[in-house]
Amino acid sequence: MQHNAILAFFDWETKAYEEIPVSEQVEVLSLNGDIALDEYGRPKLHLHTVLGRRDGSTIGGHLMGGHVRPTLEVMITETPAFLRRVHDPHSGLALIRLDESVV
Repeated sequence: MQHNAILAFFDWETKAYEEIPVSEQVEVLSLNGDIALDEYGRPKLHLHTVLGRRDGSTIGGHLMGGHVRPTLEVMITETPAFLRRVHDPHSGLALIRLDESVV
């Protein structure tokens, strides 16, 4: 079955993302996050979304992937410092650090 979106929930106990497949047509009600540089200096997206269903209910989580049609409007705001993701051994996640030396 093809999914229109894949969301995910981070489980603190297992330190893993649990996928939430969305197989129906939905509307993007909210999309926010950041574009940070990974440990190799490459841009990496980290996005959270709330999707609206036909009946008015919602579903949300980390956006892992999705298909857009016909359009998705996105506004990006630049920060005064570069955002870098640095691996945190306690959480198992790559957490944001401001890197003002790059500016």
